[in-house]
Amino acid sequence: MELSVESLETPALTKAHLADLLFEQIGLNKRESKDMVDAFFDLIVDSLIQGTDVKISGFGNFQIRTKAARPGRNPRTGELIPIEARRVATFHASHKLKSVIQDTADGAKPQA
Repeated sequence: MELSVESLETPALTKAHLADLLFEQIGLNKRESKDMVDAFFDLIVDSLIQGTDVKISGFGNFQIRTKAARPGRNPRTGELIPIEARRVATFHASHKLKSVIQDTADGAKPQA
């Protein structure tokens, strides 16, 4: 089944747009569509919070990376400011996704 996002008015694909696509193209009702999209992203967030990597085959990997504390500098004043240690989410695209994006940039038609 191929989903079309050509009807999007803005260049951003939002959770609301994803829910609308599920409603229009899969046939779920609007409430089920919204709940399914929210549940999907909640599952990703919960997994990352627990320290579990999220791997979506053919798309990419989401991981949590711990960044150490380091000295920083206010670019306007030059004042030294300590940057605290923190955890950040990272995304690495799969080779398949990179290939599809590159083929599309080269003028080839994308394949699902």
